[in-house]
Amino acid sequence: MATTRGNLVSAEIYKTNEAGTAKDAPIVSCMFNPFEYTVSKTNSYSEDPKNQSDSPSVNFKKAGPQTLKLALVFDTYETGEDVSQQTRLLWKFMEPTEAAANSDKKEPPRVAFAWGPFRFTAVVTNMTQKFTLFKKDGIPVRAKVDITFTQYDDKVPDYQNPTSGGGSVMRTWQVIRGDRLDNIAADVYGDATKWRQIAEYNDLDNPLALRPGQHIMIPKDVT
Repeated sequence: MATTRGNLVSAEIYKTNEAGTAKDAPIVSCMFNPFEYTVSKTNSYSEDPKNQSDSPSVNFKKAGPQTLKLALVFDTYETGEDVSQQTRLLWKFMEPTEAAANSDKKEPPRVAFAWGPFRFTAVVTNMTQKFTLFKKDGIPVRAKVDITFTQYDDKVPDYQNPTSGGGSVMRTWQVIRGDRLDNIAADVYGDATKWRQIAEYNDLDNPLALRPGQHIMIPKDVT
């Protein structure tokens, strides 16, 4: 079972089909689990032009697809490897495939995002990769990936019962060389100014003196 840098069970993204995981399908295991994810759906309605009452009357027009949005962080600072080698499989999940033999029709690959009891089967409709840390020779060693999954079959996201354990889930961050609290806050919250909450939560007297290999707790709710 793959684990994150903080020794937590990692979220995974992989190709799938109606029977389950596709045979010999590559799996992208998250180096850092997302701090949060958002599932949304929008339906379209129109007002009834024949309505004569004081209360509005609407008619259903179209059901919109469910979407899942999340942000992931990949880091290869310690090994010096080009971080894009870790994220290139995500780009492959957007490459269309042949629908069937002797057919010119192209279909997007079906993929699944699975983390704990949550499983969302969809297609990747949007992905943005932002490089945020580089070696002296310009090789990128840290990237933030914003990714959107769209579920066109309109199935309710699958929540499996956990097999064991319970209680609250706490996120940890394993410090690597070059990490600073403001950078960590920017990665997990999208706001570098929230580094103080992390420092206070971990009783850090000197927030600049992080040690490689050190584990710090990331509070879930910050203001």
